[in-house]
Amino acid sequence: MNALLVVDIQNDFCPGGALAVPEGDEIVPVVNKLIAHFDVIIQTQDWHPSGHHSFASSHSGKQPYDTIELKYGTQVLWPNHCVQGTKGAEFHPNLNSDKSQVIIRKGFRKEIDSYSTFFENDQETTTGLTGYLKQRGITNLYTVGLATDFCVKWSILDGIDEGFTMHIVKDAVRGIDLNGSLDSAWNEIESKGATIITSEDITG
Repeated sequence: MNALLVVDIQNDFCPGGALAVPEGDEIVPVVNKLIAHFDVIIQTQDWHPSGHHSFASSHSGKQPYDTIELKYGTQVLWPNHCVQGTKGAEFHPNLNSDKSQVIIRKGFRKEIDSYSTFFENDQETTTGLTGYLKQRGITNLYTVGLATDFCVKWSILDGIDEGFTMHIVKDAVRGIDLNGSLDSAWNEIESKGATIITSEDITG
C-alpha cells in the first residue's frame, strides 16, 4: 500500500517564518494536488519546547547555524522555531490537512533534535512511525515537504533502512542549503536507492 508523507510544512519553515526555507510555500499547491491521489496521508510536525537544545539561544555565545558536539554527534544550532503552541509551529494555512490520518510530532524532547520522521537524531529513539506503517500494511512512501537537506533527507534514508520503498517528489520539496548541503542531500538520497519522481508522475 502507498502513503504520502508530508514533512514539516509549517509556518516557520515558509517565507516570513523563523527558519524560512527559500520558496518553501511554493510547494503547497503541488502537495495539495498530490493529496487527492492518496488514500493514506501522514503529516509530520516539528514541535519544540521553549529552550530546546538545538536552539542557538540556548547556548551562550553561539549564533544560529553554528555547530556544537552533543553526545549523539554534531548538532547545527538553529534560530528558535516551531515552538509548541505558537503560530510558527502551525501547518501552513493553505495546506489541505483534512485527509491526514496521523500527525507525527518530533523534536519535543528538549535534549535531542529530530530531523527524521522515523528516529530522533540519536538514531535510537523512535517516533513510532515504523510501527504505524507496518500495522497499516504500508510499504511505499512518497515524500514531500521541508527541508530537502534535513528532515526530508533523513526521513528517506531512515525509511529505506527500516525496509520501506521511498520516493521523493522533486517539485514538492525545497531545501535550506547550508554550505552545499542541498547537493549533498540529493546525492545521498539517490545513492541510497530512493526513487526521484515529479508530481506529474502521480497526478498525470
